[in-house]
Amino acid sequence: MEPFSLNIVVGPRLVGKTTGLHLLVEEQLSARDPLSILYLNLDLAFSLEAFKSLIDAYLRMREARGIGSSLIILDEVTSIQGWWRLVKGYVDAGVFRRDVLILTGSSSLRLKGEVELFPGRMGRGREVTVYPLSFREYLAVRGIEVEASGSLEDADVLLPQAGRIRGLFEEYMETGGFPLSVNRDPRAVEYFIRSLEGEVLRVGRSLDLARGVLSSILRAAPSPVSFNSIASSLSISHRTVREYVELLSGLMVLGQALHLDKTPKFRRERKFFLRDPFLARAISMWTATEILEPALYEWVVQEHLLRKFGAVYYQRDSYEIDVLADDLRIEVKAGKPRRRYPKRVKVLDKENLPLFLALI
Repeated sequence: MEPFSLNIVVGPRLVGKTTGLHLLVEEQLSARDPLSILYLNLDLAFSLEAFKSLIDAYLRMREARGIGSSLIILDEVTSIQGWWRLVKGYVDAGVFRRDVLILTGSSSLRLKGEVELFPGRMGRGREVTVYPLSFREYLAVRGIEVEASGSLEDADVLLPQAGRIRGLFEEYMETGGFPLSVNRDPRAVEYFIRSLEGEVLRVGRSLDLARGVLSSILRAAPSPVSFNSIASSLSISHRTVREYVELLSGLMVLGQALHLDKTPKFRRERKFFLRDPFLARAISMWTATEILEPALYEWVVQEHLLRKFGAVYYQRDSYEIDVLADDLRIEVKAGKPRRRYPKRVKVLDKENLPLFLALI
């Protein structure tokens, strides 16, 4: 919030970015001239020319009013084709040198590599990714504060509340971490599907192919699957499948876990996971494809470890390890395990999985 700063906020639709910005504006209104705050919802602008006209009109107004420094919020800036050319041009010309800029977008902001077009131009700003609530954050919302340790060995401290934590985990597996779903909005699924369809259409992709790729992934889960096998099931090219996977990954719908054998194997089958329980259930409805319970449990572990460590993998040799991240080796079971695993492998089931996630 110190000039000059260009802050970029990314995250999936409906995760709460705009609500957070509204709260920020409300806070700032008591600390500065209201006319020094510009909030533009660019979902409502129809072209780059309209976007430029809005910015130029504000710049003229603030000059006439003698406003030296502004907070400029460009919400859903990725709605405008070529938005970055205008912003980059103004930044390079020094127009915003005394201002704080906040740019938000769905993760298609990163999808097109547009964030990377601002190296050395962010000043004191930073990039922020807004995720749906993790399970530990969900517990905090429900009144249970847990200090992260990342180790299941520390689960003893949670035993007095273990019953309630497990009960809330069942709720979390229904609602996920999206605010509308957490607050039990009956139209949450409808809003999410509409927003996803809008993002797919915005980049010129087919809704039918997006549904088909997701349906193929859901039918295979939690097993690894290749681009070629998905392509074969849909009678399309593996290149087309890759394009849709990249799109859905950029929109933070899909995560990916590569096979790890000393190094990641990019040409091997990979595990795909949906990045939030609510999102998974919405996609299941959208694609009319059932999700197996073991897949849901594995996905929530993959997502939590992805956020913590930045990458997740799997291993398959004499036996399969579902999730590898940093020095963790985790096998996820919907029921009790029926075989023994090496000592380094942590086995998570319905009893201890909620406690593990609470500590991540």
